[in-house]
Amino acid sequence: MNVPNTLTILRVVMIPFFVVFMLCGLTPADKYIALAIFIVASLTDTLDGYLARKNNQVTNFGKFMDPLADKLLVCSALICLMDVGKLPAWVVIVIISREFIISGFRLVAADNGIVIAASWWGKTKTISQMLLIIFMIGDFGGVFAAIEQILLYAAVILTVISMIDYIYKNRQVLKMQN
Repeated sequence: MNVPNTLTILRVVMIPFFVVFMLCGLTPADKYIALAIFIVASLTDTLDGYLARKNNQVTNFGKFMDPLADKLLVCSALICLMDVGKLPAWVVIVIISREFIISGFRLVAADNGIVIAASWWGKTKTISQMLLIIFMIGDFGGVFAAIEQILLYAAVILTVISMIDYIYKNRQVLKMQN
């Protein structure tokens, strides 16, 4: 077990704590605790990838678990935001559907011995989703409400673009299934 993989596991372990503070109303500071947990978990995503590449510690475990941990974190947050009335269901459906489609696509590719790297669009999509979640949890009000709306549509648009880009660039995987 190396540091990047430990950070990935830590990110997964943080998810239930995040959900509890988002939904259970334990303290008056729940929103801020959930926000802090989400930010720390999001930063571990950046840090684990950086350390894995820098220290040549890229592993099969990390290739599988890192994107899964990201999906679990983001999807958990989106569902929580929908549950508390901050996010429309259609946004959650579009984003989670994309994640299922791409995960299935990756499984088909892996079954054919193809490893598909994350693209710039995919990374931009993840950043936009994480920023959206941070702004929505923070509920900063004022001008930030407008920023939330911009981030909401940016996240949805980037989600769809990244899916199309991903499938188009790797369309040979679909041809292998014929």
